[in-house]
Amino acid sequence: MARRLNVNGQVRSFDAEPDTPLLWVLREQLGLTGTKYGCGIAACGACTVHIDGVPTRSCVRPVSSVDAKAKVVTIEGLSRDGSHPVQKAWVALDVPQCGYCQCGMVMAAAALLRDKPQPTDADIDAAMTNICRCGTYNRVRAAIKAVAAGNTRNAGLDIRHADGSVA
Repeated sequence: MARRLNVNGQVRSFDAEPDTPLLWVLREQLGLTGTKYGCGIAACGACTVHIDGVPTRSCVRPVSSVDAKAKVVTIEGLSRDGSHPVQKAWVALDVPQCGYCQCGMVMAAAALLRDKPQPTDADIDAAMTNICRCGTYNRVRAAIKAVAAGNTRNAGLDIRHADGSVA
């Protein structure tokens, strides 16, 4: 039986068993592959999406538990062109190493900054429970602080180019 979800502002139809994790509907049926499978037990956060603004681990969330009127936002829906302030800070600070977990990290950081525009270190620690095997935690924290400071162009870095210009 076909069901519907509001994903990234569009009502999309899919056909899946009720206990199918939301992650697999997003990736396999709707073609939104930015949300990643990492652990399957909601521990790593690579699968983080927003459901009605709440960061949610989609690998353990049965699709049947998501109301058809709920607004699901994936990394693809956060910004079509990478212009979200968190995405800009991620680029400016060269946050990703391998990048696999970063979609979930960006989604968690975006929710944190929406709810607490000036997060403390304790706020960041509480909200950023995603696991990064490459250990980019310091750069993640720096990027969140750069967004909070309103500096996503160069994230507070004075980057001097060979021609003497500063970015």
